Amino acid sequence: MAMWRNHIQRVIIVIDDNIIDQVADFKYLGYRISEYGSDLEDKMQIYNKINKVIQRHFEKQMNKETKLRIHNITAKASLIFGSEAWVLKKREEQRLEAAQMKCLGHSLGITKVDKKITKVLCKKRESTEHSK
Repeated sequence: MAMWRNHIQRVIIVIDDNIIDQVADFKYLGYRISEYGSDLEDKMQIYNKINKVIQRHFEKQMNKETKLRIHNITAKASLIFGSEAWVLKKREEQRLEAAQMKCLGHSLGITKVDKKITKVLCKKRESTEHSK
């Protein structure tokens, strides 16, 4: 697979009279490179699994600030690893934001009934990021 501008091209690579097989996707330094889609789906699955583990094991045992720190250290770090190479569409950005808001809302005890969920979560997130 070779990239030229926004197009994927199949090329024949020959080394010592051997033709090198081509694949549709592969992992390089923890980042999935694919001609079909982005690494976002893999990262979202890992992010959701980590969040479920955090919720299952630490739901009532720790205060909200500690849960938020664990989230930022583990789940958020796994989600954004390799993201500097992503080219996201608006819809993908919205999905990332929605996944983070859902997790943070659950961890902080904010229900869907709360009309101010986005504002409350953003304020909490900003205050923890500024305190670092």
